[in-house]
Amino acid sequence: MTATGTTTRRSSRKAKGDGYLRRAEILQAAERIFVVEGYDGATIRKIADEVGVSSTALYMHFPDKSAILLEICEGALEVLLERNRDIAIKPIDAVVRVKMMLEAYMRWGIEHPNAYQLVYSVPRPASAAWADDAAADLSHQCYDIFAGVVREIAAAGRLRTGGANSAAQALWMSCHGVVALLAARPRFPWVEREELIEVTLDGLINGLVVD
Repeated sequence: MTATGTTTRRSSRKAKGDGYLRRAEILQAAERIFVVEGYDGATIRKIADEVGVSSTALYMHFPDKSAILLEICEGALEVLLERNRDIAIKPIDAVVRVKMMLEAYMRWGIEHPNAYQLVYSVPRPASAAWADDAAADLSHQCYDIFAGVVREIAAAGRLRTGGANSAAQALWMSCHGVVALLAARPRFPWVEREELIEVTLDGLINGLVVD
């Protein structure tokens, strides 16, 4: 590396006296890098450079990149879980609650496209023991709460086709497709998002639920 290149990189680093390094800065930078580079392509050095600190400073907050990835996913899923819990206990018709939950799911994904891709679209790294981590548990809780409301609809005999499990999975997967494509293909000429959300929900609910 040239002397000029070295000076440029060091000048972008945060000075020691500029205050403490916030975990949020690391998480935001890592979120972007994980999506672009993938888990294997993302390194502590790249994340540290993006934030403007040394790798040593970053290690003071996280032991490794898997811990960073898990915290990003956990934080995103906790938001969705809270929304699902709030909707699930509302004293209103189960069909209305299912529609509200699907809408909350899509809006959550649209609001946080990078985190959404990390949670639901990016292949899980084999080295991170995902089957047993807290993020996987939060994801299951989000789905289980939603599926429980769909089971109320099935128990009332209001499903046009399939059972509670197939209906819940079809609804969840269909909405995932919308959010995933919006995140993965932002330059495609999609229709206005509010209309897309409305048409998707109306089509799904009217196709599966008897009035």
